[in-house]
Amino acid sequence: MKVPVEKNKEYIVDIIDNGFEGEGIAKIDNFTVFIPNCIKGEKVKILIVKVLSSHAFGKIMEIIQPSSSRVEADCLTYKRCGGCNLRHVKYEETLKMKRNAVQSLVNKTLKNKIKVEETIGMENPYNYRNKAQYPVGLDKNNNPQIGVFASRTHDIIPIEKCMIQNLKSQEIAKSILEFWNQIGNSVYNEKTGKGLLRHIVIKVGFKTQEFMCVLVINGKSFPKEKELTNFINEKFPEVKTIVKNVNMKNTNVILGLENINIFGDGYITDILGEYTFKISPLSFYQVNPVQAEKLYKLGVEAAKINKEDIVFDLYCGIGTITLFMSKFAKKVIGVEIVKQAVEDAKENARINNVKNVEFIAGDTEIVLDDLIKNKSIIPDVVMFDPPRKGLDNKSIENILKIKPYKVGYISCNPASLVRDLAKFEETYDIVSIQPVDMFPFTTHVECVALMGRKES
Repeated sequence: MKVPVEKNKEYIVDIIDNGFEGEGIAKIDNFTVFIPNCIKGEKVKILIVKVLSSHAFGKIMEIIQPSSSRVEADCLTYKRCGGCNLRHVKYEETLKMKRNAVQSLVNKTLKNKIKVEETIGMENPYNYRNKAQYPVGLDKNNNPQIGVFASRTHDIIPIEKCMIQNLKSQEIAKSILEFWNQIGNSVYNEKTGKGLLRHIVIKVGFKTQEFMCVLVINGKSFPKEKELTNFINEKFPEVKTIVKNVNMKNTNVILGLENINIFGDGYITDILGEYTFKISPLSFYQVNPVQAEKLYKLGVEAAKINKEDIVFDLYCGIGTITLFMSKFAKKVIGVEIVKQAVEDAKENARINNVKNVEFIAGDTEIVLDDLIKNKSIIPDVVMFDPPRKGLDNKSIENILKIKPYKVGYISCNPASLVRDLAKFEETYDIVSIQPVDMFPFTTHVECVALMGRKES
């Protein structure tokens, strides 16, 4: 087939749909072109920037007919940073786009073309993140700077007023770097592997307003540690703990495995629902606690757990949804591969005086196999909350062998969710799929799916 478009040539196109990354989709002689920052229904003039055998990529030169859903973006750097790539779209429309993206996957993959529920949005979709990870580096003039990585690069865009990060987190991080420079400490240079300060990570308890500062350093110590600690304590009394995180590897992974407390207990707390959670530097805790509370309540309500039920919570993290379910169940067993998270989960159960939970550290695939085959513990309900890659086939096989009457699945990746749901379809009815907007103005969407065992 002859490709009907040329690189560096302009075309006028109609945007017929939006893709999974929020990009506009156009057709030129039935040949697909993807164009960022376009909205379905628009007519635009584009420049072709890349051509492949099956599709091409373009960029907007002129918006000829804008969508009624288009708004003026409220962030100067969103196109460069890529952190929230739907800032040019009305918020209500982004919720429809997310629901449609999940529905499209369902229609393509599942035998049961279940109608996906409308996306549950936020009343105030701004400054919702409770964790900020700021890279530190050198600008073109070798001056220290802090900000966010530009999309698909390691070029640092200096911190402006970010619309999704906590405002106080931004202020704390900027102030720390300013003082770091004043006392003459070095910052990390990715090219040479030299220099000390690599990242500043700020965590905040949304309800408690307790802050944690994590200084990720290329070493185990830094000069004038006491002076920096005093500065943070005096300027930001809401900072309850300061931690050095040691990362001396040449890696894109932000946090190393060793944490050294230099002020406070090394953790903060937050309240989710009726439970208090202890959060350490390496803890996974949902970055949008307002929506996380809705998400977990939805999952628990949908599963209709009762006091006779034994529940498995697989990929349980620090035990958030485990504790939510414990109120309704006979017993909940949480499984998580990260040992520190399991220690935090046990502590969270103790803090909240929850007795009917057990936490096991280990690979879900192996632990699940052991619980079922060796310990003969058969769950009535199973809840999954796996990483983006979804479930492994062994875990799916194990669940299909024991056939719990209900299976809940919380997912941060609709593609892997729908792929996995298809593997359960013969044995389970897919009862509902509910998208929840955990990351407003981004293309990410979290879903809660419920499956009920088919009656023979």
